[in-house]
Amino acid sequence: MGQSIVVNEKPSSNPGVVRFETNRALTGMGHEHYHEGDEIWGERPPDELARRILARGGVAAVHVNANVVTVDLQKGHGPDGIKAIVENLYRFYPDAPEGEAAAEAPAEVGEPA
Repeated sequence: MGQSIVVNEKPSSNPGVVRFETNRALTGMGHEHYHEGDEIWGERPPDELARRILARGGVAAVHVNANVVTVDLQKGHGPDGIKAIVENLYRFYPDAPEGEAAAEAPAEVGEPA
């Protein structure tokens, strides 16, 4: 359910910084900054996205402005998996890795568990 966001990952001229450009605006014209260790109170899309990216680990900071998400990685960490986090922001049920979906699906009524 929900719709994926189209995301283009672009390297930055600064080492350890990666940009993700989306096909929809996540903020108005304002800039939103989030840092590792900050408690994020809001419930807006940029707040939830920052929570998810920071929870992944290996991220020092997240900056969101309109349709661009800039991620400052911690030293020695790469951007693996961050693009999928952005793509699935509006998905209610993100795609499960192969094999997991069947294992987690509830049994049909009348089937042995």
